[in-house]
Amino acid sequence: MPLWTIHHTPGLFSDAEKQELASRVADHYEAIGLPRFYAVTVFQETRPENFYVGGEPADAGLRIVIDHIARHNTDSGSRRRTAQWINRMLRPHLENRTGVHWEFHADETSEELWMINGLVPPPGGSAEEKAWAKDNAASPY
Repeated sequence: MPLWTIHHTPGLFSDAEKQELASRVADHYEAIGLPRFYAVTVFQETRPENFYVGGEPADAGLRIVIDHIARHNTDSGSRRRTAQWINRMLRPHLENRTGVHWEFHADETSEELWMINGLVPPPGGSAEEKAWAKDNAASPY
């Protein structure tokens, strides 16, 4: 599962823009073979007086924390490519917003510590995972 937690100051995204970004995130993970429902995006609006950059309140800020669980990078080069992929995905949503401080990072969590609806997800690339992707839902296997 990729979990994207997007902390942002008020007014940075409209409801339609949130939907578009969340769909884009799901599209990208689906394109690399993950079940679409693995992609969870949570928007956390944070008032400027609670969002500090360098010890100062940020009038317009965005901090994205991404947890990768279903797949992991195997080396430094693949981690760098993942960071660039995330950057390319975000840029269209952020580059034309003046005065916005934005950043992200991705963590990789052990898949052994992950369940969906009380089920251990099937191994990556397995027939069972492909069935979950096709059905867009978790089911016993």
